[in-house]
Amino acid sequence: MKSPFLRRFRILISALVFICFFLVFVDFRYIIPGDYINYLLYLQFIPSAMKFFDLRTIAAGGFIIIMILTLLTGRTYCSFLCPLGIGQDIFSRIGGRIRRKFRRYGFKKPFTIIRYSLLAATLIVTMVWGVYLLTLLDPYSIFGRFMTYFAKPVIIVINNFLAGILGKFDIFTLSHITVKGYQLLVYLIPASFFVLIGILSLTKGRLYCNMICPVGTLLGLLSKISLLRIKFDKSACTRCGRCAIGCKSSCIDFLQYHVDVTRCVDCFNCINICPDKALSYGLVNLKKKEQKTDESRRKFVAGSVLLMLGLPHLVKGQDKKAPVPTKVSTVKENKTSPVCPPGGVSIADLNKDCTACSLCITACPNGVLQPALFQYGIAGMMQPVMDYHKSFCTYNCTACTEICPTYALHPLVLEAKKLTQLGKANFIKDNCIVKTEKTACGACSEACPTKAVYMIPYEGNLVIPEVNNEICIGCGHCEFACPTTPYKAIFVDGNPVHQVAKKPENEQSEIKTPVEFPF
Repeated sequence: MKSPFLRRFRILISALVFICFFLVFVDFRYIIPGDYINYLLYLQFIPSAMKFFDLRTIAAGGFIIIMILTLLTGRTYCSFLCPLGIGQDIFSRIGGRIRRKFRRYGFKKPFTIIRYSLLAATLIVTMVWGVYLLTLLDPYSIFGRFMTYFAKPVIIVINNFLAGILGKFDIFTLSHITVKGYQLLVYLIPASFFVLIGILSLTKGRLYCNMICPVGTLLGLLSKISLLRIKFDKSACTRCGRCAIGCKSSCIDFLQYHVDVTRCVDCFNCINICPDKALSYGLVNLKKKEQKTDESRRKFVAGSVLLMLGLPHLVKGQDKKAPVPTKVSTVKENKTSPVCPPGGVSIADLNKDCTACSLCITACPNGVLQPALFQYGIAGMMQPVMDYHKSFCTYNCTACTEICPTYALHPLVLEAKKLTQLGKANFIKDNCIVKTEKTACGACSEACPTKAVYMIPYEGNLVIPEVNNEICIGCGHCEFACPTTPYKAIFVDGNPVHQVAKKPENEQSEIKTPVEFPF
């Protein structure tokens, strides 16, 4: 199903559940029947499980229903029935109202070791020493403690305030109730958990559920084999990244079309936010994935084996080795402007529209995009900037332009990206080892995808680089490939406003950029 009805249904049910539990805990007049409370508690995982193992009766087996529900639908319990989980959603929404970036989550790797260690510790401690750790981390118990020690007294104070006002008009519908306090240390645990979960919810969404909560971890394990789950339609997905940004569980890796079902709480926000209707909730595809045996994968496996056998020169497929400088370079690179990513149009446009969400940095397959410190000035801190000492911009890649949620990086078709001049290459002859060490190199020329860097005769049999800036696109292949340190013999000076390069005569549009340079 792709209908926004799913999210509305979830919000309706969870709102009703939250209100019911809220009324149960703040009922200072004790007018809610006990049977009603038992119905609510029947589908609370830890209370139900503890009651079942105490009474040994299926009538107390609500937790079994929850596990069956998880096997069928995934972690719907966490979104629909858990009062603490629903409370976290409320805090997340408040956080989004306070600061918009709090609602921009993005994919994050799971805290696997922490999650399963806490679950194992909880089970072991419960079996050996008792249920204290279990009840300490139980989401229902955490919610109940907070409502009892903090929310209920506030409601009583409000009641007493209104009773005092109405009493002046001889209206005695409300009566004064004495607020009963507890020892100061009693408030320490619920206050600590409230601060911890509150901050995590405001800023990180469902991080508590997916890192600490033992119930969430256990249900996450069961959800690995659930029949219904969130799925990608790869043919419809444009990898805009909105689903990942809106996922409060940070479990959607849209670049790999993958949803981590162990952390997904089936809130259906991703389905609602997807502009391409590429996400749906339905039966899992049980067909086995086709096993790929393409040439690149065979090479990777073969290369890995050769590396383990200590034959790296065979992996490269050549006998040539990159020249290693024996002298340090002395002429500093005179960069007048940083290089902003393709699609940025200009540094000014990027600084104006970029929210520094780091989505493009995460998506960059080569890691050439780095968070800026002072390259753009203070106003541009943490925005993406090209660092060609660390890597290079792959010639056939437009990943960053495809996923920017604010259009600070405008979408570029591949052919347009290949002609977008991010900067111009500058050659420093006094740093080049061809001159300083009379050694043949050519790494920059070998790496250049447009052949804007080419070799010309120098001395004797030696050749030295020269740059044609008309066809240079400022991709940084040459700078990254240059072996000189600490300063490169060739570097890219950024264009404050991106320009259009001329199309190279012998364009290599199908270039497969090597991982290692220069040979």
